[in-house]
Amino acid sequence: MTAVLPADLLPGIESEARKVVAVRPARLLLAAPVALALVGTLITALMSGPADPKGQPATGAATIGLYLGLAAVFVVAALLGIAATGGEYRRKTMALTVLFAPDRTRLVVAKFAATAAFAFAVALAAEVVSLLALLVAGRGKFDFGWQLTEVLGAGLLVALCWAVIGAGLGLLLRTVSGAVWLVLGWAFILEPLIWVVVKGFGAGGFATLLPVSATVAGVSAGSFAEAEVFAPTPAALVVLLLWTAAIGAAGWWDLRTRDL
Repeated sequence: MTAVLPADLLPGIESEARKVVAVRPARLLLAAPVALALVGTLITALMSGPADPKGQPATGAATIGLYLGLAAVFVVAALLGIAATGGEYRRKTMALTVLFAPDRTRLVVAKFAATAAFAFAVALAAEVVSLLALLVAGRGKFDFGWQLTEVLGAGLLVALCWAVIGAGLGLLLRTVSGAVWLVLGWAFILEPLIWVVVKGFGAGGFATLLPVSATVAGVSAGSFAEAEVFAPTPAALVVLLLWTAAIGAAGWWDLRTRDL
């Protein structure tokens, strides 16, 4: 790590990482997606039939549990990011944190890096246990080819993105509850409603520019290629990276310019 990151960033990243693992609810939150991925994949692998090249998802019904686990990973990644930044304002510790880390840019980078690292680790663990479950209970029911590899790689990248998005929103809103409700409400209620509305007006392509649409398309390996509201996987990942950069930069700018 010292060869990749500047040495003066390492103490800040270590401090932020300790804040995550020191809290028991956070440790439970990290374990939840892995458990869901394992149990969900075992169930779907046992209950599914042989892989259908024309079915949905494209990687086979046996892999549905993997997608459920990844969805949980993305939610947890966003929550970790929110807790790392918005939690400082809820506990009224941001001013003290800035006192010991006066370079606010390095502070934001440390928070982003620490939460993204945990999100990556959780995503990797969820994918590993899902693959093990597929090998045990889903032999002949899935194809370990390019499409599944694409899902696994995209899942790691999307987890990193949602950790930074969550941290950026926590910095912007300066509250945990508001940021959590915004993420969950947008992801599971508001944006799906937008998909329906714009598709009804024949403007489904607009939805491809939204973050949740980009997330679904990014990890689906072309499973919904005919759906108007989802972009092709490479384009979808680019859209999500742009959202990540915009929200992360906005959070950084807010911390640098607004009073604490």
